[in-house]
Amino acid sequence: MVDAAKARRASRIKRHARVRRRVSGTPERPRLAVFRSNRHIYAQLIDDVAHHTLAAAGSRTQQVEGADKTAEARRVGQELATKAKAAGISAAVFDRGGFKFHGRVKALADAAREHGLEF
Repeated sequence: MVDAAKARRASRIKRHARVRRRVSGTPERPRLAVFRSNRHIYAQLIDDVAHHTLAAAGSRTQQVEGADKTAEARRVGQELATKAKAAGISAAVFDRGGFKFHGRVKALADAAREHGLEF
């Protein structure tokens, strides 16, 4: 079982490396990077030119009691879009982090789009 988990993680890291070859963030259009663990989800806007995180949000900061993980992902997307607007960012490049674009990752992306972030 341990080998299967290591293989899944290694495959995700390979997929992420493939995505990162093409996707890069700039100060005008930062990279929206998503990381999903079993329990939490995190997102951050990264300027790859200056190697600087411009805004970040995660489900660990303030959890809603009784909310499922997809609802938490939507809240994180909304929070990140709000922080991006405050920082003067309106557009981003989406980096799914090697994860499939469905479920919690898609919920986060859709919520960020609904609250004004374009990608």
